[in-house]
Parts: sequence; C-alpha cells; structure tokens
Amino acid sequence: MTTPTRILITGGLGQVGSELYQALCTQYGEDNILLTDVRKPENHTVALFETLDATDAPRLAELVSKHKITQIYHLAAILSARGEQDPLWAWKINMDSTLNVFEVAREKQLHKVYVPSSIAAFGPDTPKQNTPQACVMNPSTVYGISKQACERWGEYYFKRYGLDIRSLRYPGLISYKTLPGGGTTDYAVDIFYKALQQGSYECFLSPDTYLPMMYMPDAIRATVALMEAPSDNIRTRDSYNLTALSFSPAELAKAIQQHLPDFTISYKPDFRQQIADSWPASIDDSVAQAEWGWQPQYDLEAMVAEMLEHIRTKLQKTVDA
Repeated sequence: MTTPTRILITGGLGQVGSELYQALCTQYGEDNILLTDVRKPENHTVALFETLDATDAPRLAELVSKHKITQIYHLAAILSARGEQDPLWAWKINMDSTLNVFEVAREKQLHKVYVPSSIAAFGPDTPKQNTPQACVMNPSTVYGISKQACERWGEYYFKRYGLDIRSLRYPGLISYKTLPGGGTTDYAVDIFYKALQQGSYECFLSPDTYLPMMYMPDAIRATVALMEAPSDNIRTRDSYNLTALSFSPAELAKAIQQHLPDFTISYKPDFRQQIADSWPASIDDSVAQAEWGWQPQYDLEAMVAEMLEHIRTKLQKTVDA
C-alpha cells in the first residue's frame, strides 16, 4: 500500500511559499499540505496551518509526527540584502533551520526534502556568462555562503544517509502575488508597482546590470517537476542551475514602456549593486534540461504583460476596498 504524500512547508507565507502552496494543494489536495511560518496567515483560506520557527527542532519534529509528514519543502530563509544588515543572525536562521530539517527528515525517514539554493551561491570568481553547473563559486554574501553550505550539507546527507534531498538554484523571482522580500533582485518586482502607481521608478542597480531572472509560475513548475522526477533521474545532488530570462533594469524598463509609454526610470545604485556585481549575468541550466526535462515557458514580453495586468487589478481592488 502506497503511503499518501503529506507535505510540510516551512516559511510558507513568503514569496515562493504562498504560490507553491497553491500548486501543491492542486497536486495533492489541501488536506495533505501543512503550511507553516513564524507568523499566522492574514486570510483564513489555509486548510492546515501551524506556527513554526524552523530553528526549533523539537517543534518541527512534533509537527512532522502529528501530521504524518512524508516530505518537507524548506523555504524559510533570510535573503541577500536583508542578510547583509545582520550577517550573524542571517547565518543562524539559514543554517540552523536547514540542519534541523535534514536531521528531522533523517530521523523520521521522510521520503523527500526540498531545500532551494540561489544564484547568490555564486560569487565574483564565478564565470559571469552562461555560468556552468559546476564551477568556482566563492559567494560574497552571508546569504550566498549559507546557501552554498546548504548545498554541501544536502549532498552529504544524501551520500551518508541516503536522504533524498533535491534543490534548485533560483534566479531572481518575479511575482505579482507577494511584495518584495529583501532580495537584491527585488527591483524587478517593485518596478511594476511604481510604474503603475507613480509612473516612475528609482532603481538601486545600474541600468546595465544583467541578472538571471524567472517569472514565478515557471519557478513553481520547476520545483514541482523536480520533486516529481524519478530518483534515478536526479544525478545532481548539490543544487541544479535554473534559469529562464536574463535582463538589465534598462531592458525591463523598455519592456514596461511598450505598455506604459510615459513611464520613466532613474538610477541610484546602493550597496545592493556590489552584491549584484558578484552574481552571474546568465546561467547554463542544460543539466536540469537533460536530467529531468526542464524548460521555461515565459519570455520577457509575456512576463511583463502579465505582471502589469495582474498588479493593475490588485491595486484597483485595494482602491475599491
């Protein structure tokens, strides 16, 4: 008899978690998805929710047993720009929570664990164009250092204990459903709100700063596809390169101007420019394509059109309320 899939999501109210939750509910049924976070959801549409600080290992173990969890999607983390403001706190949150997840998964013999990595795991010594799957990394932010460490620990737990840990190196993620969460690539979300609300945007990166990006629906599809792939197909056990788009703030602004001709952009680079400069400009994700069939669906034009449409509707609802 096959054990039903029962999933726990940490950091479930964040940018990725809130949308991944909906996809997993569609896939497995909302009664099989336990959403957790340090704060409670503002709406009451979540079927199963528990408050969880993922650095609290006994509480995590308790919830895994209580809800008969078979898989964990560990999304709780302090992102790049926010992490640089308090590096030791960011390191503690990111590393303690991840090792707790690995240990609880090992002790409870869970079927699968998902822990995302990031392009932040790369650094200034990494090849900037078409960054390969395996190369020099040397991250320069506490977020990137913690993500590279998580990759190494994940590979260790797989080789030492046989724990089925899977991971994607997310590029910058763009979503209309949640507000920016403290990442260096978050300009590519904020710019849409400012374009519609103010008609102008002051960017904290220089106009020609190219970074790998991805529209959130592609990221959610990739995450679910990776976790659904047969174990024999998953031959990369640190983290897969993943990408869809690569553009600069100037190119994004130009694409927005196709819909909003009067929109203007100015540039005032801050400390996040140095972070962005240490990351790849484009990514080679051919290993993910070959091993489990990854292919993105959205290009820049399609993403911009959808973002403007959905945020316009979202802002109008706020006004009407």
